[in-house]
Amino acid sequence: MSTQSFTAIIYKEEDMYIAECPEVGTVDQGETIEEAIANLKEATRLYIEEYNTPARVGF
Repeated sequence: MSTQSFTAIIYKEEDMYIAECPEVGTVDQGETIEEAIANLKEATRLYIEEYNTPARVGF
């Protein structure tokens, strides 16, 4: 399995951090930056699995 790197754009809205992956179009959130990134990794991994693109997700 290959590793593919993606961009994570992080910003704060009110009391939550929002994380976006512009290459894939996934978005997630968390109460901390670390949680937002972890959630984005999982969302991106699931998206890639759904669309049958084998890759390990790294930010």
